[in-house]
Amino acid sequence: MTVKTVTVHVETRGNTDILDITNDVIEAVLQTGISNGIANVFSPSATSAITTIEYENGCLKDLKRLFDEIIDPTREYAHNARWGDGNGHSHVRAALLGPSFTVPVVDGRLTLGTWQQIIFVDFDIRPRRRKLIVQVIGD
Repeated sequence: MTVKTVTVHVETRGNTDILDITNDVIEAVLQTGISNGIANVFSPSATSAITTIEYENGCLKDLKRLFDEIIDPTREYAHNARWGDGNGHSHVRAALLGPSFTVPVVDGRLTLGTWQQIIFVDFDIRPRRRKLIVQVIGD
């Protein structure tokens, strides 16, 4: 069994910016040369998350609206009171969605569904240059 790691960088606008990173992950898997195993995409950030969705405008608007409804950015957050940085909601949103996603790799390809893309969501309140770690384990 082999473990290989590839770093991917993305530029975001913040404020629930949703990026389709599927092609970045496909390229990372190809770089590893691993044909069969699993690929894990991890965001080393406390204010961003990774999941899947059908990457189309309606789904993206629905996801953003859902986060505004359940984790309102205008609510008071203890994190903001302590640090004064105004991104308490960003931390809670990221914790709810999670920092990683794992997908099987079969014959060198991600086994995603037809309408399934891997997305990176930056919940922080300002633009960022983010680093993502793609670790592929297999043969």
